[in-house]
Amino acid sequence: MIIADENIPIEIIEKLRISNIETYFIFDHKRGISDKEIIEFAQDPPKIILTEDKDFGDLVFAYNQKKVSVILLRYHYLELENIATILIDFIQNRTIEQHSFIVITPKTIRIRKV
Repeated sequence: MIIADENIPIEIIEKLRISNIETYFIFDHKRGISDKEIIEFAQDPPKIILTEDKDFGDLVFAYNQKKVSVILLRYHYLELENIATILIDFIQNRTIEQHSFIVITPKTIRIRKV
């Protein structure tokens, strides 16, 4: 299951759901919770956090919150359609290992084990 942070555009949420990717949108259910609360929610059972917030990198690496998997999207708004396509293709065609930090841009996908 994907836990989409509040900062994920609704267009991406809709494309994930249309693609039958189970997506829990924080904005709809737990609006306003902290990043640390999102990490706690993502741990049991394990879920993948989808965000545009670089603070998750700090939390995972600097503050040792390593029991999560995070996909960080980095793109310009004009690339929204392209990044959604890349994201969906990645989720549907790759096995996402637990405890990994993934950065997806329109040109690259970087995967780092945490």
